[in-house]
Amino acid sequence: MKLQFYNTLTSVKEAFEPEDKNKVKIYSCGPTVYNYPHIGNLRSFMFVDTLRRTLKLLGYGLNQTMNITDIDDKIIRDSITENTTVEKFTQKWIDIFFEDLQTLKIEKVENYPRATETIPDMLRMIETLENNQLTYQKDGNIYFSIGKFHEYGSLSKLDVTGIKSGARYDADEYEKDDVRDFALWKSPKQEDEKAWESKFGKGRPGWHLECSAMIRKIYQSGIDIHTGGIDLIFPHHENEIAQSRGAYPQDHFVKYWLHCEHLLVEGQKMSKSLGNFYTLRDVIAQGYDPLSIRYLLLSFHYRTKLNFSFSRLEESKKAIAKLQNTLDRVLELTNFQVEKGLPKGYAREGYNKFLEGLCDDLNVPKSLGEIFEFIKKVNNSLDSKSLSEGELLDITSYFHNVNSLLQVLSFEKSLLDSEIEALIDKRNQARKDKNFKLSDEIRDDLLKKGIKLEDSKTGVKWKRI
Repeated sequence: MKLQFYNTLTSVKEAFEPEDKNKVKIYSCGPTVYNYPHIGNLRSFMFVDTLRRTLKLLGYGLNQTMNITDIDDKIIRDSITENTTVEKFTQKWIDIFFEDLQTLKIEKVENYPRATETIPDMLRMIETLENNQLTYQKDGNIYFSIGKFHEYGSLSKLDVTGIKSGARYDADEYEKDDVRDFALWKSPKQEDEKAWESKFGKGRPGWHLECSAMIRKIYQSGIDIHTGGIDLIFPHHENEIAQSRGAYPQDHFVKYWLHCEHLLVEGQKMSKSLGNFYTLRDVIAQGYDPLSIRYLLLSFHYRTKLNFSFSRLEESKKAIAKLQNTLDRVLELTNFQVEKGLPKGYAREGYNKFLEGLCDDLNVPKSLGEIFEFIKKVNNSLDSKSLSEGELLDITSYFHNVNSLLQVLSFEKSLLDSEIEALIDKRNQARKDKNFKLSDEIRDDLLKKGIKLEDSKTGVKWKRI
């Protein structure tokens, strides 16, 4: 089964061939820590989690890095406004970032370097670029001269023919298609601004530099995969290529570039002015389960726009319940014994189809479709009571492995069908005895445990929600 990814650099799907299968080198652009991550940010981090978990399912070893930008224009602005140090200001938001990852069961990567911890490495890279005659100094700032780097535009397919050096931009971010020399080192704009001493004068690094310096520091050369949001292709990733290839032209930089599309809310771009700007905490406060949020964020292909809506969260909740209900039926028959190896018999074909979707450029929607086809087969077999003990255990192996990606299923003992039926009988008797208080308590307790009762002329029906 051959894994392939759509490479932004070449605009085609390519077979994945890392330098070392046992230590795949991945760099993922991380958060700028000055506020709560919004759900668009979290979609990008979920994409990273999907990539990571897929590679591990397929037997790859990983050495992955995600940067934490703890110094930039916004951080300096807001820390000064709050009359606190950059370090104290950013630590609060770093803690919140990791809390959000934990809430959504996004697995931690191996390395989380901070920009403020990588200043010496960034200064060394500036010196190397200076020695390669790719920089110039103006008003205390050091700029990269993109007119002298002939590969510029290779990732974004931006035509920079005929550009002239000298159009400069000092801000950490600028508009799409605005081709300008970018700052590598920035002198302070005010006295109380966080800054470091250097041979170039007192200042701080430009935003684009940190990723190039971190990759060099951690991996000593190039990497297999670089990920980020589609909005980072230009200028951020284009500038990364210029810095890294400009400093070390003898080394490859990135073999595969993977980019995640935007998240929309109810079909519109997320915006505070439209009232559709949500953090994870905002959505949870409205009563939605983090597992439903996780399921929705991973259920779309990473290269398609994800249209986030609360109705889709309800659909995600139902999808999880459908999966869990089938798993519970199987676990009840295995006395909650779970086989953790690879499926070998009954579930092997279904599991291979699940993997085939992931191998096709992380096509999670295709893999989810295969999961639901498989549980139809399982439920039919359960209804006909045709499954052997070995086949039941093979099914638990299937669920255990697919949940390595999904992270939405529970293998712990919950209310069994027989226990639910016993409580319904107890409620029916309470109603006959006109003990409506007890009847309502049983109904409400079941609802809290995800079991909804529906009274009908033919009796009480129940379902997991």
